Amino acid sequence: MSYSDQFLSAIGVKSKKGLSSFAKLSGVPFNRLKYYNDNNILPSGKDLQLIIKAAEISELILKLKMGRLDIETLEFIQSHAVEISSLIEDSKSLSKNSGFDSCELALKTRLGKLYQGDCLNFFKIIKNDSVDLVFADPPFNLSKLYPSEIDDNLKTENYLKWCQIWIYECIRVLKPGGALFIWNLPKWNAVLTNYLESYLTFRHWIGVDIKYSLPISGRLYPSHYSLLYYVKGEKPNTFHPDRLPMHICPKCFGDLKDYGGYKDKMNPKGVNLTDVWTDIPPVRHAKYKRRNRANELSIKLLDRIIEMASNEGDLVLDPFGGSGTTYMAAELKKRKWIGCEIGPVDEIVGRFNLKTEERAILKSYREKLNALFPESVKINREKRGLWTCESVREREKTELVF
Repeated sequence: MSYSDQFLSAIGVKSKKGLSSFAKLSGVPFNRLKYYNDNNILPSGKDLQLIIKAAEISELILKLKMGRLDIETLEFIQSHAVEISSLIEDSKSLSKNSGFDSCELALKTRLGKLYQGDCLNFFKIIKNDSVDLVFADPPFNLSKLYPSEIDDNLKTENYLKWCQIWIYECIRVLKPGGALFIWNLPKWNAVLTNYLESYLTFRHWIGVDIKYSLPISGRLYPSHYSLLYYVKGEKPNTFHPDRLPMHICPKCFGDLKDYGGYKDKMNPKGVNLTDVWTDIPPVRHAKYKRRNRANELSIKLLDRIIEMASNEGDLVLDPFGGSGTTYMAAELKKRKWIGCEIGPVDEIVGRFNLKTEERAILKSYREKLNALFPESVKINREKRGLWTCESVREREKTELVF
């Protein structure tokens, strides 16, 4: 996941052997120069002065050639937009076409359509401003082997360039007030926000606590995924997040948090949803897993997103079908849906033969929501003489009377 040799090109070095010579010439250690190159990081301080002197270039030329522009440089570009635009248009050669020429309809249900093919071709059939909600879970560029045999080991700038292309298409098809959710590693989403800010309004960076990998030596244990939430326009058309039950002991049903004198202020419908989600389970058990040899998202995650940002009858789009979790959640929640998958779609199609099982799983999640104490918990607390919203309010009425 390294960059191309943009730093080497900027300082006029054509090979790693040449970098050794440049290290001696500049006085900057070889390993540090290699770090700047592999990560496309701008040098600073003494290193910067030594490098631009040895390369006989200015700091501005270095920034421009590495594509690392600060606000001051961008302001200059803005003030000379007409002259610069003509240069860009003349040289622009980025193609949005892929090696896949078409998308074929693979599944049609009462509410949705699944296509097989590259998402960039799929987007060609979607009209402007026609989708209420987009959820995207792209490949993470981690060198994984996918059934579609896509290249999951792109140079960093190529991966980000590809992401910008499909993100632009997601934005194009969103209705004003529509919502875009992007599921990715924090590393990638942190960079993509800069592009998203050009078109959409930021709502939330949601941290979803899921521990898939083992601890990594020399780093904090990576235990969350990033879920970006943006809207097209000033505010969302739809926003009705679920409320969560209060955390209680599963054995004695007692409080796990002391709410002190605030029990009477607790909302009977539950606790406000925050931007850190710790209750989304990883899909590992065979009972819930729908795709062999690959990670997949819990239907609980898509249920929460779809519930929060869409209404029944709205159109939900997912350009990276994966195991079909988005499509199944949308179908069960009476949303229209459309999407595509570049690889084999047999597992997604087969999943729609399991709607009864999927509906039961979804029901088991939803029956615990939007109540401070779900009914079974409430009954057990009452048996043990523990407070409930009703008992607190009843006690207050009694105290007022006397």
